[in-house]
Amino acid sequence: MSDHHNHTHSANKIVLLVSFFIIFTYMIVEAIGGYLTNSLALLSDAGHMLSDAVSLAIALLAFSLGEKAANSNKTYGYKRFEILAAVLNGLTLMGIAFFIFYEAFMRFANPPEVATTGMLIISSIGLAVNIFVAWFMMRGSDTEDNLNMRGAYLHVISDMLGSVGAIIAALLILFFGWGWADPLASVIVAALVLRSGYFVTKASLHVLMEGTPQNVDINNIVQTIEQNPEIHSVHDLHIWSITSGLNALSCHVVVKKEMTIGEGEKLLQKVEHDLAHQSIQHVTIQLETESHKHDSSILCTTKAEDTGAHHHHHH
Repeated sequence: MSDHHNHTHSANKIVLLVSFFIIFTYMIVEAIGGYLTNSLALLSDAGHMLSDAVSLAIALLAFSLGEKAANSNKTYGYKRFEILAAVLNGLTLMGIAFFIFYEAFMRFANPPEVATTGMLIISSIGLAVNIFVAWFMMRGSDTEDNLNMRGAYLHVISDMLGSVGAIIAALLILFFGWGWADPLASVIVAALVLRSGYFVTKASLHVLMEGTPQNVDINNIVQTIEQNPEIHSVHDLHIWSITSGLNALSCHVVVKKEMTIGEGEKLLQKVEHDLAHQSIQHVTIQLETESHKHDSSILCTTKAEDTGAHHHHHH
């Protein structure tokens, strides 16, 4: 099992590394090309490629850092670094998008002269590069299940659209002299960039706020735990993700006070097994009896100021 996992892991890393270098190199070509040909569509596609390169780099960094062992200072290790980096990536994308919107707005009124032949050549090669990278990623790595890989792959796919937009704009200017095609194409690309930036940021902030993972239904989880006759009730339930694909749960469970530790252990193993099928990888359950002081609500109701459990009364 772990051999297979490590194999896909290293395969993912190699694919990411190669894809990163190809895309990063071509991004520089496209940025210079956009500057020289005066094409905003090319520049915005380069901006899109930058976002690809960044998301590939983040995915790489997350794999490398995620493997660093946990220590007494960071008990989760560096697994969440990926999420922080993704927030940064998302915000950068939105920034790039707004910059392109602004530029395009300025250009619509007065479209500058664009060197269409150069624009056509560069955007066509760009499309070829994207198609190659997408094929390479799909063939060589785990784009289905790994969120990191999937994100990087989707970036590359939407990047193809950017190149297609630049090609169409170049053709329109070449044949019909429609100068507005260039800013229009760049606005469409910018909208794609904005959209992916928004969703990346939203998903990452949800994780940072310790939100319930998207693929977990809290009601199903409660049912799964409470379906065991030995369990009277569940409270103080938390479900969160440490990083993408690593979900954790903690809760308190009330059982009858006659239960032996051995029986409790059996019960825990069953619950852990059931929860593993609901994509909860890390389970912490505190067994209690009715006499243990607790709230009856399933979710935690502790206020921040209630931290002192023992109040000392002075007589």
